[in-house]
Amino acid sequence: GSSHDITQETKHHPSDRIVMRTTRIQPMTAATLLWSLTTGAIRSTSAFTPTATSRLSLATTTTRSTSTSSSRVPDYMSKLFAGPPQKEEVDPGAVDGTDLRIVKYPHPALRADNAEITPEELLEEADSLKTLAKDMLKVMYAAEGVGLAAPQVGVNKRLMVYNPSGDSKKWLEETILINPQIVDYSEATAVETEGCLSFPDMNGDVTRSKWIKVQAMNLKGKKMKKKFTGWEARIFQHEYDHLDGKVYIDRLTEEGRETVQPKLDELVQEFGEGGEL
Repeated sequence: GSSHDITQETKHHPSDRIVMRTTRIQPMTAATLLWSLTTGAIRSTSAFTPTATSRLSLATTTTRSTSTSSSRVPDYMSKLFAGPPQKEEVDPGAVDGTDLRIVKYPHPALRADNAEITPEELLEEADSLKTLAKDMLKVMYAAEGVGLAAPQVGVNKRLMVYNPSGDSKKWLEETILINPQIVDYSEATAVETEGCLSFPDMNGDVTRSKWIKVQAMNLKGKKMKKKFTGWEARIFQHEYDHLDGKVYIDRLTEEGRETVQPKLDELVQEFGEGGEL
């Protein structure tokens, strides 16, 4: 139905509002896997670990689930199934082919309300919306990121883009979402270290749901529903926060906020008057 119907169906997420593709691994017993590792049958971990950058805007370096097994996992097993490798983001500045720039905290666009994209806009402004999404992907790749929300480039609309791999050559993994909503989520959570393209040179631990169910539209106005887990679910939740005027520092612990506060103070001073904390 309409956007009104979507709002009624939406389940309120405790972290307030999150997409991805996950690599499917064929079932394998522990014994078989151990044999494969020790005999060299598995010669590369590339089939098991995403090649995504650690920025979503997002950085993921560690994971601590709220429900952990008591069994000990060998180091080589942990590395095999680890999350995306850490890769520092960069400030791309001017990006060839687009006038879009990533805005930094405390730019007002990061805290402003973001308007839903109407059916009329999808019809009458289809080309401009497509250009906006493609340009956002250009900026995201230039910044070594894996996701970007429209307010991060100063456009206050409910639109996000991402690519879990962070690799522009893997364009089939690109996702563009219009007016996304979280309709269900797991009570089970995981803690991972996140950073953000709008908050350079800082990061902190953030708790997110392990899986979410999402509904949204594509650029053609076609509705979709999907369940996301793991890395992709985290990317979605991070970018979804931006659409609600929230940023990752809002989810830091008191200790985590104290750690990044000096850098936040620097950004506020650099921005000058008119910032929104």
